Amino acid sequence: MSSDRISRRDVLTTGAGALTASIAGCATGSGNRGGGDGADGGSSEVTHAVSMEPVGEVAFRGVPERWLTYFPGYADMGVALGHGDGLVAVGNVPRYHVDAYDELPGVSVDTDDLTQVLGEGGIDTEIYYELDADVHLTDPQWLINNSAFGLEPDAVDEIASNVGPFLGNTVFRRTDGWHKYRYYTLYEAFETVAEVFQERERYEEFRAFHDDVIAGVRADLPPADRRPNALLTFGNGDEPERFSPYRLSDGGTNKKQFRDLGLTDALADTGISGLSTTDRGRIDYETMLEVNPDVILVRGHEDKTADEFADTVFAFMRNHDVASELSAVRNGRVFRGGPIYQGPVQHLFSLERAATEIFPDTFSGELFDRDELAAIVTEES
Repeated sequence: MSSDRISRRDVLTTGAGALTASIAGCATGSGNRGGGDGADGGSSEVTHAVSMEPVGEVAFRGVPERWLTYFPGYADMGVALGHGDGLVAVGNVPRYHVDAYDELPGVSVDTDDLTQVLGEGGIDTEIYYELDADVHLTDPQWLINNSAFGLEPDAVDEIASNVGPFLGNTVFRRTDGWHKYRYYTLYEAFETVAEVFQERERYEEFRAFHDDVIAGVRADLPPADRRPNALLTFGNGDEPERFSPYRLSDGGTNKKQFRDLGLTDALADTGISGLSTTDRGRIDYETMLEVNPDVILVRGHEDKTADEFADTVFAFMRNHDVASELSAVRNGRVFRGGPIYQGPVQHLFSLERAATEIFPDTFSGELFDRDELAAIVTEES
């Protein structure tokens, strides 16, 4: 390791709530990497500490320069705070949808430059060593408990000790049984990331912008008894026959736009659980017909335009013996379900799209000023 790298590495240290104590139950190490300059006597002092469950407190000696996350929603948070240039990797690159940035002058992320953490055979922990990030904005319990690629706690702990700390919470959904600790709302998680990057002022500006948009949308919404219920699902392929259900009512951040619009969960009181790491439950069109939702939202198609979705998935439903009987299909109320992971920038665009599609008689066009939002992200306001 070069001397320059050692010097930069001295900016981070894991504090009292170290990863080892949180996920492995072992004794906490010093968290000191980069030679002999420890937290109690190095060439730099701790500048700030950030706390988030399940890891606890992480102390920083400066602002992280290189960072990665498994969750694209956290990637969007970093971009919103003006730190997109330091992002080196996400868990699944195709699920990091960056098209919203195209509408924001001066804001961009080239996903071709990002490394994908998740490989065909799962996660090879060596990738963390190769990327050598200052901080991993990822919930370590997600890495350990995910049924598709679960890592050993010791392996995650070694990454935290030898590369950089973990800090993050699985916030995009709330259906995983192993998640026994506190959940955070989108803006609570965003605020925590702002503390990591020392961007309190920019976060406050973004939050105020968001609050104004939400207030305007809610002021124009139809009365509650005139708002539809919705069934949110995940369905792969252009001709989906079976779907994994989500629950709008579970509080996850990837459903925030639907809660902002006052939609009710079509699966309420049905006993059908939402998708989780342990429950990949499936429903078919017969089950959908029993529920007969007002609106159907299908995830897994964010790479399609609205017209492309209509010409494939929706067209297949219109011609399907059972699906064609659904009220949502007959009434043309089947839409893309939005990204699985989303941060604050993506949420605003998801909200606008959902509002104009679900309430076309109420909302149309752009619901917020792109230049104003871009100015906050680029610090030109």
